[in-house]
Amino acid sequence: MALRNTEARYGWLAIVMHWLVAVAVFGLFGLGFWMVDLSYYDDWYRQAPDIHRSIGILLFITVVFRLVWKLLNPSPKPLPNHKRWEVISAHIAHWLLYLLMFVAMVSGYLISTADGSSISVFGMFEVPSVTGQIKGMEDTAGFIHYWGTWALVALAGVHTLGALKHHVFDRDETLLRMLGKP
Repeated sequence: MALRNTEARYGWLAIVMHWLVAVAVFGLFGLGFWMVDLSYYDDWYRQAPDIHRSIGILLFITVVFRLVWKLLNPSPKPLPNHKRWEVISAHIAHWLLYLLMFVAMVSGYLISTADGSSISVFGMFEVPSVTGQIKGMEDTAGFIHYWGTWALVALAGVHTLGALKHHVFDRDETLLRMLGKP
């Protein structure tokens, strides 16, 4: 399998990034959903948010790289059986997924740095606050983060259903192309 996309297939780098981002998004959503109910005395009370923030920063770097890669390495052409509305809605959905990922990641960053502190990424490096201390920012960013992540996961679910529709009902190669199958 080639590194770069062709007119008919995704390259292995696009495939790996797609699935890595998908696992990270759903994993972060699950972790975030679970950790908000932890009590102060729970062993994971401090560790879970640190993991969530660290993976979120690494995801941001990955998504920026993935977006640059996508712009420099166009996606395969739509399959001949795809209707015009399917092609247009898929393009809109993909760009909305990117937008919602950035909304989630930036708002998460703003929640964590609203007090002026930096984010340690697994102890490897620090991401400083660019805003300094802004009173009440964590509440506004938290509201945006909450609803942005729900919208992201809902749209990713619709995206998954679309891929399954193509695989099960249309019996075309849409899903197989993202699985690296010839």
